[in-house]
Amino acid sequence: MIWNRFAFAAATLATLTAVVARGPGYHVVNTFTLGGDGGWDYLALDTVGHRLFISRQDRVMVVDPANGKLIGEIPGFARSHGIAFDYKTGHGFATSGADSSVIMFDLRSLKVLGKTTAAPDADAIIFDPATGRIFTFNGDSKSSSVIDGASGKNIGTIDLGAGPEFAVSDGQGKVYVNLEEDGDIAEIDAKSMKVTRRWSLGACKGSSGLAIDRVHHILFSGCRSKVMAMSDTKSGRLITTLPIGAGVDATRFDPGTGNAFASCGDGTLTVIHEDAPHRFSVAETVQTMQGARTMELDEKTHRVYTVSAKFGPAPAESTAQNPRRRPPMIPGTFTLLELGT
Repeated sequence: MIWNRFAFAAATLATLTAVVARGPGYHVVNTFTLGGDGGWDYLALDTVGHRLFISRQDRVMVVDPANGKLIGEIPGFARSHGIAFDYKTGHGFATSGADSSVIMFDLRSLKVLGKTTAAPDADAIIFDPATGRIFTFNGDSKSSSVIDGASGKNIGTIDLGAGPEFAVSDGQGKVYVNLEEDGDIAEIDAKSMKVTRRWSLGACKGSSGLAIDRVHHILFSGCRSKVMAMSDTKSGRLITTLPIGAGVDATRFDPGTGNAFASCGDGTLTVIHEDAPHRFSVAETVQTMQGARTMELDEKTHRVYTVSAKFGPAPAESTAQNPRRRPPMIPGTFTLLELGT
């Protein structure tokens, strides 16, 4: 009898170990062809209306993630980038990088309500609930523009000293931003609109996507040096790094599962599990689609959304319009991928 108990316990442990070793099992569960012209950048999920907003160069597409159907579009952009929501005022905001502006729209009707000047290369944008303010992150300007969520007016500029990428709010009045040029994190006091701290991310070079575990005060930075860097906002220090794919542009953290995600342009999604507040492991690497570098997470369903398209061969020579010899997108192939377990 004792031997049977030991055998059962050993078998159970082996099964649990095997499950952990296999990872959470993320895979593509739905593929929706959205089509339409133009490149893309950020995705943002409206958690109240359950709509997925996707920036598409001269507009923002609004899609039902359940079936991939187009609900509407917000026009008037000159290279659209980030999207943020202020549910208290019912306003949405999206950056227009080429004309240094932010477009404010009505969340229900999607009607454009106004346009505010930010700064050259306005890119990422977030909402801070503690102050009711919108923060844009302007790469070439090395700054953050601060916008009042109710009026849509620009109320200040924060000098960051280096080109920023994505940012997050801790919900308590602190904003954190990846400084792509320096490989640092900057902490901003959202009320005083001042940088209060900076710390290095070590081996993280070309930091882009950023996510936060608000309970354990941990940041997840996606780095183009093919690592994810975890840092502690309390102590202001790097905890560790783990390998991810190439060409990362977005990271997310799911507090319900303890999984952090890095979507990479090489067609992979790296899932990193928070085993303990300061201990992490790579759970799995999932195949997505070449070019699927941005994403969004639904924390209720634990589904991940990413987009990409099919491309033709790269041009033999560079031009003024295409100095990097980027391959052309094949018309009608822009696709939304939904990943789940």
